[in-house]
Amino acid sequence: MVELKTPRDITLLRDAGRIVADALAAVRERAEVGMTLTELDRLAAKVIDQAGATPAFLNYHPSWAPVPFPGVICASVNDAVVHGIPDRTRLADGDLVSIDCGAFLRGWCADAAISFIVGEGRRADAELIDATEAALARGISAAQPGRQLGDVGHAIGVPVRLAGYGLLADHGGHGVGRAMHEDPFVPNEGQPGHGYRLRPGLVIALEPMLLADGTDDYVTGRDGWTLRTAAGSRAAHSEHTIAITEDGPVILTAP
Repeated sequence: MVELKTPRDITLLRDAGRIVADALAAVRERAEVGMTLTELDRLAAKVIDQAGATPAFLNYHPSWAPVPFPGVICASVNDAVVHGIPDRTRLADGDLVSIDCGAFLRGWCADAAISFIVGEGRRADAELIDATEAALARGISAAQPGRQLGDVGHAIGVPVRLAGYGLLADHGGHGVGRAMHEDPFVPNEGQPGHGYRLRPGLVIALEPMLLADGTDDYVTGRDGWTLRTAAGSRAAHSEHTIAITEDGPVILTAP
């Protein structure tokens, strides 16, 4: 069931969103060659804790996962698309890093993700990240009250396909609120004029996940969490939590 939020609810979600944005900004600023993913996880945990919030990912245990998620952030590097577990892996020059982060504040959750390059990266990786961020921006712009989720998916997916990139199969965005994952599912492809109609009070996370080689295929890592591109190509992930208002979409996880 889709729950519409009140203006007061959205204000509280915005407070949670700022904390997520701060945590992601801190990780991006501090990430450098030689740093471990565990160190980045501890940094995000500190930002969230000092703000009086609670990590949304830590100990999250959906039915399909073999174990609860052990990190505060998802840290996915190079061919890892999403759900990477932060470990002692050290960042290397040219790594493409995707960081996903969520936090609860006063019972409300926000969720966002960024991708960036550590050190001197490859042009193709920079273009992949740009394409992912552009896809997210198009989706947000299309999320106008009265339109439908098919319009959002169409805005995200068509240019991605035309540019030769893939979209992670079976994954997309989701509703956000009292829980990290709520209805509706938000696909990264769609037909205009189809799907759930966007109404003021709807809060959703849009999250395009692009694969550089043009395929949609993935494999699940031995940890049961990390999703990697099937062919070992690079991937990027970008996400914002947004609220649909009478005046249009509002980003809740912006700084």
